[in-house]
Amino acid sequence: MGYASKYVPGHINRKQGIQVGTKFEGKITRDEKGKLQFDMDGIHFLQQLGVEWVMISGNQVPEHTVDTFLEVKERLAEFGLQIYCLHSQGYHNMPDVTLGLENRDSMIEKYLEHITRLGKAGIRYSTYAHMGNGIWRNDARHTIRGGATSGGLNFGEPNRAQGKFDFTWPLSHGRVYTEDELWKNYEYFIKQVAPVAESAGVYIGVHPDDPPIFTVAGVPRCIFGNFEGYKRAIDLANSPNIGTCLCVGCWLEGGEAIGCSPEEFIKYFGARKKLFKLHMRNVSEPMTMTTGFDETFPDEGYYNLANVIKALDDIEFDGAIINDHLVSMVGGHYASEAAMTMWLQGAVAGIQNHRIS
Repeated sequence: MGYASKYVPGHINRKQGIQVGTKFEGKITRDEKGKLQFDMDGIHFLQQLGVEWVMISGNQVPEHTVDTFLEVKERLAEFGLQIYCLHSQGYHNMPDVTLGLENRDSMIEKYLEHITRLGKAGIRYSTYAHMGNGIWRNDARHTIRGGATSGGLNFGEPNRAQGKFDFTWPLSHGRVYTEDELWKNYEYFIKQVAPVAESAGVYIGVHPDDPPIFTVAGVPRCIFGNFEGYKRAIDLANSPNIGTCLCVGCWLEGGEAIGCSPEEFIKYFGARKKLFKLHMRNVSEPMTMTTGFDETFPDEGYYNLANVIKALDDIEFDGAIINDHLVSMVGGHYASEAAMTMWLQGAVAGIQNHRIS
């Protein structure tokens, strides 16, 4: 028995209500006969957590072809797992597109090819981030409860773009960009993406800027860094397939300056069926405070994440929520992943048990 999702058409959930998913962190390789092999510790870990929906990194998949996507999907199904999101290789966040650089057309073309492949493989959702110069954090991780460490951002400390990008102050791309430039570049991009997503049957959730609100190293965060920007951007897309992936942690980084609470965001975009996925993370305080913010445990930050889950229950959300930006704990990755995922599962069960048949 399954339940057709109201928020991501094409998804069939095994149980009703909010879906708590997580990432598959193990390796996916091929053996000498060419058969896909999965890191079974990773598979068993997901099964032990009791999750159904998993997120796959683009770098985990041996080849980015329709046949391989289908093979990964079918093999995961043998373990009782479904793909919620399978990321691209390098086209999840494209500064060349956001800033209108010389490679933007080739990047857009490759991104559209990825969306088309997902559709042909029956993978119905993709997260996209439209940041001009990436996610920024302090160079040194910060110590939080019990000696755990986490990422954080205080502009008064050494900081830079994290992950695959290596942008630094004062100007990540050699000059200051205007808000008008960024809006024109976004419209150029999204008007090409929307019809392809609709044709492919893929729903794209746009992730907030991290950090939001402020101009960072010469690039304004004016589109997906505040509530009014989000509304304008989704209206410009004018497509049922272009919506939102709310990163609660990013939203909390902005505090009141971002323009609405996470609950108000959920109510607004949920009513329009433009809410496809959530990343759940708490922070110590808004980045507008002089000390900036630290990422932290779900029950340790300044916000009550249970209120976010209650807002999802109120709109009968049946898409996936996942943990985000794990803290480093004794016991390593699996301990941290388990702690965060089980917290979400417990909170969801406590809040929405009245909806479960």
